[in-house]
Amino acid sequence: MGETFAYKEYLAGLLAGVATVITGHPFDTVKVKLQKHNTEAHGIKYKNGLHCTTRILQTEGVKGLYRGATSSFVGVAFESSLLFGIYSQTKQSLQGGGQSDVPRPEVIIPSAAYGGAIISFVLCPTELVKCRLQIQGTDSLVPKFSRYSSPLDCALQTVKNEGVTGIFRGGSTTLLRESIGNAVFFSVYEYVRYYMHLRLKPTLSDHSNLTDMGIGIVTGGLSGVAFWSAVLPLDVAKTIIQTAPDKSSTRNPFAVLNSIYSRAGLKGCYTGLGPTILRAFPANAAAIVTWELALKMLGINRD
Repeated sequence: MGETFAYKEYLAGLLAGVATVITGHPFDTVKVKLQKHNTEAHGIKYKNGLHCTTRILQTEGVKGLYRGATSSFVGVAFESSLLFGIYSQTKQSLQGGGQSDVPRPEVIIPSAAYGGAIISFVLCPTELVKCRLQIQGTDSLVPKFSRYSSPLDCALQTVKNEGVTGIFRGGSTTLLRESIGNAVFFSVYEYVRYYMHLRLKPTLSDHSNLTDMGIGIVTGGLSGVAFWSAVLPLDVAKTIIQTAPDKSSTRNPFAVLNSIYSRAGLKGCYTGLGPTILRAFPANAAAIVTWELALKMLGINRD
């Protein structure tokens, strides 16, 4: 794949991001509400993800599950485009331009971590806006007079009240989450894909398109589950940091996690695990299938 194909990797990544939001945003809303409400010392507590989902549907309808989705569509589409594009280009550069059949961790891990670090600068402000809008539902402890009317209103109010740095609150935590998480994601993706192709391709050559889609679903789903299993505590800390009403509250994720651990144990650090894992499989399966299909349609063969 030459330099002329670079834009195709970014375009395919953008389409993958759109597929991710459509499939996964409702699960993400439930996860954020659980992380905000169930880790606080007082206020509304949800029994589990299902209870939280039922409450949202009863009080706000389906629209409530897609709260903050506008910001998410813009952020995730752009972020996904950057992530897949940077990962592919960096991997190609580290491989010396040649394609390697066998996955090489010394190529995959730095390429994925680098891509993750870059996209954290896009993700941090868009996720801050998304999280602040998501916690504004009927069960929210946020007073009605201080709620945001739209993603733009949230961004402008944040900058007005906290300065430009306020929109990047939780930035170091996002960078940590994305670097570590994507190194795990792409490692699992490349290895599972390689071994599945090795086992299935020779026996199912007549159904190559269906086989590719099946492999994409499994590899994307498992990679997504691996990503969130590895970094969910950092994500919990990020949600707390970004939605804290006091702008002088700590931005140290380890201090936040230590406080949650002392109050709720390890379970508290993995708040929102249910909806996160439920979301991770279909959302990332959709992303990988869309990405691989888009690459194929754009004339790029990854085999």
